[in-house]
Amino acid sequence: MATVRVQVRRSFVAGVSATAAWTDLSFDRHSHDGFGIGVIGRGGQRSASGRGPVEALAGDVITVNPGEVHDGAPIDGPRGWRMLYLTPGLFSTAAHEAGIARGDLVAITRPVIQDTPLASAVARAYHAATQANADSWAREEAVLTVFAHLLARHTTGQPIRQPPPAVRRVLECLQDDPASEHSLSDLAALVGLSRFQLLRGVRRATGQSPHSLRQTLRVQRAQALIRAATPLAEAAVAAGFADQSHMTRAFVRVTGATPGAWAAALA
Repeated sequence: MATVRVQVRRSFVAGVSATAAWTDLSFDRHSHDGFGIGVIGRGGQRSASGRGPVEALAGDVITVNPGEVHDGAPIDGPRGWRMLYLTPGLFSTAAHEAGIARGDLVAITRPVIQDTPLASAVARAYHAATQANADSWAREEAVLTVFAHLLARHTTGQPIRQPPPAVRRVLECLQDDPASEHSLSDLAALVGLSRFQLLRGVRRATGQSPHSLRQTLRVQRAQALIRAATPLAEAAVAAGFADQSHMTRAFVRVTGATPGAWAAALA
């Protein structure tokens, strides 16, 4: 029987969310709409990242950039980690304050980083962000310390390569309305591509099939609705899921946690 313990923690820092996991669950290919940085506490994980296949072991820092498609599978049993997810706006502001002119172009260079001081900084920031009685200055300093370390050693300002215009238009259509039930034929006709060209183009641009990408975007839309205090059943339908149970299954495959756990952490 699978071990699945994924906890969505309440964060007391604006623009930061936190999760803790101990699980042998394998995660589907998916992406996040913000930056992720965490530390493997126990066990190990194998992942096909947008920056290459990697393995992360206890003590390693793990990262993900916004929109980067990745999955995750355990290595020889359950693994545990603590993750912080940071909005792009928060990251961009920190980069700008650090003297980087185009903070919106900053990306973390590696999906797995062996850096003990950074791992310690992430652990302190996680603790500070999730403790209700922590001093507000201590929280701010802890999160800024992570940014300072990342920006000094583990980021790049290279612009992201854009997909061809037709594929970009399809991606924008899916991002704007992931709840839509457009068929592949509809989307292909919209931009003047064949279905096969559309399938190849989306895979090349995102690392996901159109269906997988739409599921990821629906989960992200549901998360945004839950953050806005939308009731779970309403969030499910508005995000494009058939019902709440359908949304729950998709959430667990992508995040390991249920929509109810996300809602409880925000209450």
